[in-house]
Order: sequence, then C-alpha cells, then structure tokens
Amino acid sequence: MARQLRLELRRQPSFRREDFIISPSNAAAVQALDAWPNWHAGRLALVGPAGSGKSHLARCWARRAHAVVLVAGADRPPDLSDLQDGRPVLIENADQGVPDDLLFHLINRADTEGCSLLLTARTPPATWPAELPDLRSRLNALHVALLPEPDDEILEAVLRKLFRDRNIKPSEELISYLLKRIERSVPYARSIVDRLDELADAEQKPVSRALARQILESDAETLNLFE
Repeated sequence: MARQLRLELRRQPSFRREDFIISPSNAAAVQALDAWPNWHAGRLALVGPAGSGKSHLARCWARRAHAVVLVAGADRPPDLSDLQDGRPVLIENADQGVPDDLLFHLINRADTEGCSLLLTARTPPATWPAELPDLRSRLNALHVALLPEPDDEILEAVLRKLFRDRNIKPSEELISYLLKRIERSVPYARSIVDRLDELADAEQKPVSRALARQILESDAETLNLFE
C-alpha cells in the first residue's frame, strides 16, 4: 500500500530557472547566457553534450526574452514570413539541419535591436555543414558558450532532484555509490533512477544500493555482449 501511495504522489519534473544547478564547471556558460541582451552581434551558441542543460537554460531564456522557439528537424520548416515581427529567436538542435537561407537570415537579423538569436547544439558551429560561403564565415564567428558534462556537484544535485521528483528519499550510501559508478550523463542518471523505482516496485523492495548494483551489473553484462 505504501508503495502505491508513493507512486501516486510522484511529482512532475520542473524546468524552472531556479532548478538549474550551477557549479564551477558550467558557471561561465550561464554567465554568457545571462549577458543577454548584450551578446556580441546579438548571437550566442550554447553547445554541450546531451543532458548538459542546454534546453533547460535555452527555454528559460526564451520565456524571459519572449522568443520564437524553433526546433531543427521539425516536420514543417518555419516560413521566413513567420519571423518578421522582430522578436528574438531560439533554434534548438541547430546542428541537426537548418536550411542555409533561414539560418543566414536569422544570423543577419540578430544584430537588429530586439532580434537576438540563441542556438543550441551538441557540436560547435564551426563544424556545421554550410554550402553558402557567407554563412560559413558567420558560423565560424559565432560566440560559443560551452556546457560540459556534469561534474560531481551537478550530478549529485541532479540525482537528488530525480529521486525527489519520484518521492524517494535515497540513502547517502546509495548517492555515493551511484556517483562513483554511473556514466557522467544526466540522461543516464535519469534512466538509473527510473529503473531503480521500477525494479523496487516489481520486487516490492526499498530503493537501495543492492538494487542499484543489480542494475549496473546488468548494464555491464549487456555491454560486454557487444564488445
């Protein structure tokens, strides 16, 4: 019964700015983002691996700036006529394929007052494909804010938040065990917490180091099969 009550009370994840975890490893990128609207030429690229917090920060900025949000790879590419109202623009996953003419237009207009451009990506703009020579030079000149993989301080805070979102109170032993052994990735941390919750529910046991070890050993065995 207690298990059922805990599941029913599961909290929804929060993506508020105050929930973003700042540490020495990402402080410079956060400072660069917060310098808006005084970005160089009105443009900034926020670059980092999956789970580093790019979308969290970018969406917070978009709300603050009242920006139009575009996602690269969407089914219908935006029409340039939709972007003539002078608002700032956020392009998520900009390294996943944005039409050259659209990207060139948005980079050029970013220097106009009120038309800032924020791009998120996993790879630096200098490596993105571009057939237009003028676009290539503009991508090479973009100011880049780098978000690294989470350090121990961030990963610990993320784990505690993920457990809290599921109304689980982990032991200090479990947190320490996970920090020493899991991949340095927020998506992987989320996966571990999800699977711990599901395994504890299936076996009617509390979330513990023993269950975490069971999952990590299973992952290691699966990895070995493909080596």
